[in-house]
Amino acid sequence: MPTLLAAWLCLPFLFAQPQSSGYLSVGEPQKVAGKRNAALQVKIPVAVKEGYHVNSNKPTEEYLIPLKLTWTQLGALEGGTVTYPKAAQEKYEFSETPLSVYTGNFDLVASFKVAPNAPAGPGAATGKLRYQACSNRACYPPKTVDITVSYQVQ
Repeated sequence: MPTLLAAWLCLPFLFAQPQSSGYLSVGEPQKVAGKRNAALQVKIPVAVKEGYHVNSNKPTEEYLIPLKLTWTQLGALEGGTVTYPKAAQEKYEFSETPLSVYTGNFDLVASFKVAPNAPAGPGAATGKLRYQACSNRACYPPKTVDITVSYQVQ
């Protein structure tokens, strides 16, 4: 009976997902502050696990899933346009043509405007970063990482 109990207790570890969603992790974005109508920019640090890449926001092949940050709630902020870094063009075994990818560490930059009627105080904008990671030989199912940007309206 103790063996069966030990096996049962180990099951959650067998099916656990990596904390950083596997191939990509997002660092904590800088906290920003501004007055009503002020323009704000936030750097969102992203790291791709060594030996992998993610498709850029504009993949070269139609079947590849782009890196895309969408905002689900802006709070007292408006806009939320995202500037993506310049992508590298790299050749891999599974593709006849070079692909538009991101590797290593890079920043996404989100631009906001504080709403004219925003209440003073703290808040948070939330979003989802969707990506498809690949190794030199294969691509994996897309994943999504939650993003939170904290702000202070002065």
